[in-house]
Amino acid sequence: MPKYDLIILGAGPAGLAAAVYGRRAGLGTLVLEREGPGGQIKNTAEVENWPGTPAISGWDLGESFRAHAAGLGAEFLAAEALGLAETADGLTVRAAAGDLAARAVIVATGTRLSRLGVPGEAEFAGRGVSYCAVCDAPFFRGLEVAVIGGGEAAAEEAVYLARFAARVFLIHRRDRLRASAAAAARAAAEAGVSMVLSRTVKEILGGPEGVTGLRLGRPDGGPDETLPVAGAFIFIGSVPQSEFVRGFLELDGLGRIVTGPGLAASRPGVFAAGDVRDTDLRQVVTAAADGARAALSAWRYLNG
Repeated sequence: MPKYDLIILGAGPAGLAAAVYGRRAGLGTLVLEREGPGGQIKNTAEVENWPGTPAISGWDLGESFRAHAAGLGAEFLAAEALGLAETADGLTVRAAAGDLAARAVIVATGTRLSRLGVPGEAEFAGRGVSYCAVCDAPFFRGLEVAVIGGGEAAAEEAVYLARFAARVFLIHRRDRLRASAAAAARAAAEAGVSMVLSRTVKEILGGPEGVTGLRLGRPDGGPDETLPVAGAFIFIGSVPQSEFVRGFLELDGLGRIVTGPGLAASRPGVFAAGDVRDTDLRQVVTAAADGARAALSAWRYLNG
């Protein structure tokens, strides 16, 4: 069974920053990632809050993180982590590609996008229902689409979609967006974006050709409305990808890994970084900082 000083689960900003700092500390480092590098930022059209870089695509930023870690000698394996176990001399990572041994592990698996859970969502996934504007916006050139959500991602992706779509309806269940003031202002000022506030999506409508509209409900109990659109882009938050460590590590009520000093998890030699842990801010810069802290904590743990 291959053995490493440090195995990092996840190749988002937290995991890749941990790989950089792990290698700089001289640790034999392996990064497991079931998808491409960058985590969720790779699906972001433009990152505007990475210090020193006014604007960069999420894909390019993720690739630069990976190149930095690889240049320092970090190894990468495309595989999904299925579980962790303690052994007499360290830890075992159960992975789809086979078991791996580690002296320390950093869990940086991030989050996955939440689903609406309404009729039509699963049926029309990939046929008008999307969770990635960067991936699918060109397919809706000249058409009317909806973005569902009120946070940072929803506001930013609505502005991005307006470059392609004839009209973007930004639908949120409250009477104002919960995105940052800057992101909300950009969405409100975008000529191609129309706000549809105090509405909930009750059903995604469609047929053989894909999505044809949304059935919207009103919090005040008024009659439902139908909004004709060709696409529905859903950005309503995320849930931590921590199920594979449930029962092994302590999780909070939201499923986030509980961390203590140095981002240590509840088992010796295990640390957590980024959005998967109990943090109150989920930004690229804080995830990268988590990765650096966790890697240095792992080094201290391994060196007594």
